[in-house]
Amino acid sequence: MFDGRLKARLLAVSVAAAATLGVNAANADPVTLNIVDAAGNLQLTQKAFEAFKAKYPNLVSNITYTNSPAPQLPGKIKAMQAAHRVGIDLALIGTDALAAGLEQNLWTKLLPDESAALPGVLDKYAPGPRKMQDLAEGYGLEVTYMPAGPLVEYNPAKVANPPQTPQELLAWCKANPGKLIYARPANSGPGRTFLMGLPYLLGDKDPKDPINGWDKTWAYLKELNSCIPYYPGGTSQVMKELGEGSRDMTVTVTGWDINPRALGIVPADFKVQAFKNMTWVNDAHYMVVPKGVPKEKLAVLLKLMNFMLEPAQQAMTYDDGYFYPGPAVKDITLQMAPKQSQDVIAKYGRPEYAKWLAEYPHVQPLSAKAMVAAFAKWDREIGAQKSQ
Repeated sequence: MFDGRLKARLLAVSVAAAATLGVNAANADPVTLNIVDAAGNLQLTQKAFEAFKAKYPNLVSNITYTNSPAPQLPGKIKAMQAAHRVGIDLALIGTDALAAGLEQNLWTKLLPDESAALPGVLDKYAPGPRKMQDLAEGYGLEVTYMPAGPLVEYNPAKVANPPQTPQELLAWCKANPGKLIYARPANSGPGRTFLMGLPYLLGDKDPKDPINGWDKTWAYLKELNSCIPYYPGGTSQVMKELGEGSRDMTVTVTGWDINPRALGIVPADFKVQAFKNMTWVNDAHYMVVPKGVPKEKLAVLLKLMNFMLEPAQQAMTYDDGYFYPGPAVKDITLQMAPKQSQDVIAKYGRPEYAKWLAEYPHVQPLSAKAMVAAFAKWDREIGAQKSQ
């Protein structure tokens, strides 16, 4: 009897160890994974997720994909958790939803809790992405990276001398009312990058404290508000209006410059301008697991996360320049990317990016708590009457 109980305990330990390593027990059925995208990340990663399913049919029977606006996702997950029915296994999010989820305690702690299943994961990241990974506080893993902006994008047929300072941008906006827009920061990478980049450009006393350290930034945004017609709910609408000619200028980031031109949404000859003495506010996308996901699925998800950080999958994230450059791990060059990605970057990328990226300093976005506070203040004091 003693031997039987000992064997049973050893078997239980071995099954648990297998789960920790992200491997289903031999008799376990493959799972369906439900992935929600609140960052536009699937454009960069869906082919890699499908490659994982094809490689491991014993682990994954199907993957479903849905999209959600970033501001709505935390409330949706919180409601699921309150009902004890979490229908989202993996969320792909930007720093906006990451911050909101950290603030509301929605995400599963991955590091160091699951470090045995994620061996050496932090050592895989390149230096810039490694700093961005710290923003997740162990509750997610960065999957893609972009040294974002802020930059000014404009129609050269309408703008002879593009602004190079916030003051010049304001003067141009006032002289051309209704011709400059940007999207609500809580749901726009370019919008929040502009918001977080202004304190550095304007010389505010504490760029990391939007409530007590951004006096110049909030005063500037209120003045800029006078010549902006409205604030779209997302960046796609901004690019559509820019491309159609109803707007002549917006603020942008590297990926939102390259990709809409590659897709024909914005004319290929539109230009970008860096701000003088700018500071790059970097950006990233993360993989997070909502609390309440079953353990058997978590085991598969951990294996999937390791897979997504392998060189072959990371090279795919160059994509069509949407989150330029894209890869978060070390030593992933454009030459490793699919030929289509290489061709798009060669045609629609900008040589000046390499110069600007090397010339100007880089910082991480606001902390989760500060970012949530900045979005709320912008919504309340800037966008309240004009957001759509």
